[in-house]
Amino acid sequence: MQLGVNVPNFGPGTDPGVLREWTRVVAGIGFDLLMVSDHVAVTPDVAERYPEPFYDPFATLSWLAGISDGGLGLGTTVLVLPYRHPLLAARMASSLQRLSGGRFVLGVGVGWARQEFDALGVPFGARGRLTDEYLGVMRQVWEAEDQAAPAVWVGGHSAAAVRRAVRFGDAWHPLRLPLTRMRSVLADNALPGFAPRIALRLTDAPVEDAERPAGVGDVRQIVADLAELRGLGAQAVVFDPYHGDPAQTRRPEAAWRALTAVAEQWRAAS
Repeated sequence: MQLGVNVPNFGPGTDPGVLREWTRVVAGIGFDLLMVSDHVAVTPDVAERYPEPFYDPFATLSWLAGISDGGLGLGTTVLVLPYRHPLLAARMASSLQRLSGGRFVLGVGVGWARQEFDALGVPFGARGRLTDEYLGVMRQVWEAEDQAAPAVWVGGHSAAAVRRAVRFGDAWHPLRLPLTRMRSVLADNALPGFAPRIALRLTDAPVEDAERPAGVGDVRQIVADLAELRGLGAQAVVFDPYHGDPAQTRRPEAAWRALTAVAEQWRAAS
């Protein structure tokens, strides 16, 4: 089972030097995958949690592909698919797959920021239908034009998102769910693969909550979460150390310490 990190590509503390250091740390810890997020128009609803500067995921990952070791996978968690024409998205994803030496994972989702949809002229209420349509077009383009197709992870946990993962994806990519919820979806659906993104919130004492999101708790709980996810068939688990406070981007060292602690305990237990 691979381990990855959702690295902040936004916020007041993020700049090229910090992104370079994130890449060095993620690879140095021994993680397999570095992923970034996506927004195009940083409207007020987006800026509250993900403020400028917001680095475009394709540009960021292309740059990181050139300065990182060839063993480090790169991906999006998640690209908001309705924001871009599917032919453009297919071309950009295929180009990055080739330029990175086959290291790219395309995580996709329908999006949530209504004001951003309005700014881009994309109907918010049609985002699910558009995502299905665009994924179908992209698959056809990759096959017809013999383009390099990345692995596609489909985000979301609604019934529509699960159907989308079955129809178009290489893996279901749920975001920040409790283990009980993921276990239930996996039991009820024949999914093509399983690659969850979970939180990373390391606490001094165990978190006693039946609805505790995976990745939240002391180091033993988090390592136990990883073991259970592996038992459920996860091919990869992506940690998300960002908790919604933009000031966190000025202090990445806290996330680096937490990632290191979990990685060391995971290796010791495996």
